Amino acid sequence: MTDPAAPAPRRLRAVAGRCREITEARWFAALVFTLILANAAVLGVETYSGLAERWHLALRVVEYGFLAAFTVEILLRAGAHADRPGAFFRDPWNLFDLAVVLSAYLPFLRENGTVLRLLRLARVLRAARFLPQLRIVLVAVARSLPGTVSFLLVGGLLLYLYSMVGWICFSASDPEHFGSLGRAVLTLFLLMTLDGLGDAVRAGLEISRWSILYYASYVLFASFVLVNVLIGVVITSLDEARSLEDPPEPGSPAPAAVPLTGDPAVLRDRIAAARRALDDLERALAAAPVERAVTAPAPEPVAVRADPGHPR
Repeated sequence: MTDPAAPAPRRLRAVAGRCREITEARWFAALVFTLILANAAVLGVETYSGLAERWHLALRVVEYGFLAAFTVEILLRAGAHADRPGAFFRDPWNLFDLAVVLSAYLPFLRENGTVLRLLRLARVLRAARFLPQLRIVLVAVARSLPGTVSFLLVGGLLLYLYSMVGWICFSASDPEHFGSLGRAVLTLFLLMTLDGLGDAVRAGLEISRWSILYYASYVLFASFVLVNVLIGVVITSLDEARSLEDPPEPGSPAPAAVPLTGDPAVLRDRIAAARRALDDLERALAAAPVERAVTAPAPEPVAVRADPGHPR
């Protein structure tokens, strides 16, 4: 029975090592990044109907060339994990690249021109893999989603309450902006960006001087407090994403041990680093010459001199 924990066969390790040398090379990253930019330029050219009709056949050939190049790239990245296939699927960027490339081969997607153009446009987002700052921003946006959902719930509740109060107080005098709940929500949503605030305040003062309290309290909570809370959530997520992206500087103190109840993403990164270290150790051991064991000579027997006064 084969041990599942046994190391991968030597051939798989050789293939993974060769593919890893290619994918980790600077020229490979520069080439793929150039292809992504060229693909974005071709997508822009296709928006001009005259050029698209004149160079229709050439553009199709170029599109197939891009698809073939990106397919080879994703195969090389998968080959770099041939000895440990699970590590390939644990990387979110690999899953994104695989989904973008495979979608071009699905028949029901290729028949829909609009969906196919959107999927081709998704290839431009793959440039984030080669731009660390953009990758940090995207990771920060993803990590800020839970806080953003909470912000949307609180903001929606606040918007609903003020819309109902505005409908009760101003629907008869200002039906254009507060004639219904939908109109009130739209009006207050635009006021959240401080757009048309002066006109709204002047119209409210013509109805009642107490309307200034309504608008002032709404702007204070919606535009100042909630927006600053959202900015704080995004900045916190940006700091966390930067700490995950940037490795620690040489000589800096080692981070504290992460407990088993810590962030799963941090634990996966530590496990991946340990596996890479084990792979490097296996390659070093395989390349080292096997030293022959030298048998030490047996020690010579030591003659024991008998003591004349000791009884035998």
